Amino acid sequence: MRTQVGIVGAGPAGLLLSQMLHLRGIASVVLENKSREYCETRVRAGVLENGTVDLLIAAEAGQRLKREALTHRGIYLRVHGSDHHIDFPHLTGGKTIFVYAQQEVVKDLIAARLQVGGPVHFEVENVTVHDLSSRTPAIRFCKAGENSELLCDFIAGCDGFHGICRPSIPPGVLSVFERVYPFAWLGILAKAAPAKEELVYVRHERGFALHSMRTPEITRLYLQCSPDEDMNNWPDDRIWQELKTRSASDGPPINEGPIFQKGITPMRSFVVDPMQYGNLFLLGDAAHIVPPTGAKGLNLAAADVRVFAHALDLYYRRGQRTLLDHYSEFCLRRVWQAQRFSAWMTTMLHHSGEGEFVERIHEAELDYVSQSRAAATTLAENYVGLPFEPLPD
Repeated sequence: MRTQVGIVGAGPAGLLLSQMLHLRGIASVVLENKSREYCETRVRAGVLENGTVDLLIAAEAGQRLKREALTHRGIYLRVHGSDHHIDFPHLTGGKTIFVYAQQEVVKDLIAARLQVGGPVHFEVENVTVHDLSSRTPAIRFCKAGENSELLCDFIAGCDGFHGICRPSIPPGVLSVFERVYPFAWLGILAKAAPAKEELVYVRHERGFALHSMRTPEITRLYLQCSPDEDMNNWPDDRIWQELKTRSASDGPPINEGPIFQKGITPMRSFVVDPMQYGNLFLLGDAAHIVPPTGAKGLNLAAADVRVFAHALDLYYRRGQRTLLDHYSEFCLRRVWQAQRFSAWMTTMLHHSGEGEFVERIHEAELDYVSQSRAAATTLAENYVGLPFEPLPD
């Protein structure tokens, strides 16, 4: 098999890249080790920045998103039972965010690729990448018991944090920057209407809590917990009671309903530099992880795709490699801005166990954000998404 760009991973990054390349006349093949059903039903967060929505619409994969996404004009910060609203449009010149679950983004992108006959191969096995420094790197894999080799000009590693692409880069090439937080999130999905129309971030003496949603009928709720928490110790009644305790306020109470999913989400920050080696380029979670507090993961992946797709367009149309050669440098500026914001939100809202002095500092910072227009503007500008850097012509 031969193509221009071989893409490992059919998550949002890999599928969006394939679709954007198609619209530029650049051929690609997507390889995914999971089933299509798994990709389309794996529940993940879905807070989308304006820029990400614009990219999906431009990629002709945003029609359902435009109809069904929930538009949010801000978030609430709840401290000592009092809610402080951060008004995004008022602070950012009209910008909002959109709530649209990641699996719905994946469904739309798969449909867009298949509609035009885009090659997306699910349930492939034994994927390996080879000859990364050559002009024809290769991806070897097994499909339905048959071994195959895909020759490419470039390989896009969109296979996530636990994928095979990043570990295939020779030792000593990548610098790794990592922070593992001493807490995690216990998350649930429940068939219940959200108590508020927008996300609520709660700082409480017993730990952080977050009220989110997937649809007007499905609520997504989180509790700060230990990274080694045993889910067997958290029956439904205990979860609801703890959510009520941490979320107590004068506002509407939490709506209870059947819980149909539970899980523990570890909290870490992770970056590799560079995000490329030879003709292998890393995108999304393969190159960087952010704690979910700032809602940046999917949006950073889309930003990587924007840069890489444009770099490939310049290469194939004009023979220019400048942006390809500087892909890491270009992307990492935005990555580190998102890491800074995500780490700030995470440490400010959680109890870290570092002592009373640190806890008082975090409470003072929250108070400052709640009372200062300048501080609230900083939060709002980062949450809705910093402007994309102009791309070279």
